[in-house]
Amino acid sequence: MKQRILATCFAIVAVAFAFSSFAQGKQFKALLFTRTQGFHHESINEGVTAIKAMAQRNFFDVAWHEDPAKFNDEELKQYDVIIFLNTTGDILNDEQQAAMERFIRSGKGFVGIHSASDTEYDWPWYVQMVGRTFHIHPTIQTARIKVLDRKFPGFELMPDDRLWTDEWYQFDEEKSKDLHYLLSVDEATYNPKADWGRVSGTGMGSFHPLAWYHNYDGGRAFYTALGHMPEKYSDPAFLEHLYGGIYWAATGKGMK
Repeated sequence: MKQRILATCFAIVAVAFAFSSFAQGKQFKALLFTRTQGFHHESINEGVTAIKAMAQRNFFDVAWHEDPAKFNDEELKQYDVIIFLNTTGDILNDEQQAAMERFIRSGKGFVGIHSASDTEYDWPWYVQMVGRTFHIHPTIQTARIKVLDRKFPGFELMPDDRLWTDEWYQFDEEKSKDLHYLLSVDEATYNPKADWGRVSGTGMGSFHPLAWYHNYDGGRAFYTALGHMPEKYSDPAFLEHLYGGIYWAATGKGMK
């Protein structure tokens, strides 16, 4: 009899907890988009897995899609932030682009990871939102990166400077003049030269940015060039950096 009463009590507590969690609702909801019309990064799978796990740890919802038809007003209104994870090329048509513009103008957020800057070159609004476009990269190398702004969320695990191995994007000139830079790489610590025949590059000089953010057209945009290699999506410092950007873009919160 006593065991039956205890079992009943536990069941009541479990149900109450479940209803309480459901009633709370998640912090925010993210649309994770990974469509590619150019180079397809091997790290997309690891990135999706990592962001899904991140959502569980940090109590937000994420929906992963590669279907551009999801970019319409009715579908997008459920989300707080759109994440482009290693997208490439021309991935949205004119109507879908217009829906995304309205989404940002309504006060929502955007996160671009790595080759999101190698996406939609012919869409001026998007290019300005991302802030810079990809030009070329040398082979993967180890280099020294530096934190430029610790007021932005997500740098709790990142030292002021550290060695990091990644694919170092060289960018074209700024497309927006209000970018707030978060990370840079020291070109003296690796060889930035690359030549692909049709395009070449020698680096960006004394200032080579890797991550930045800005308020844009009524909403918020965050970009990081890190995240080429699959292994990075199990690196706690990178995941903390990424979550800081997602959290700020989705909510506008987290600044020190």
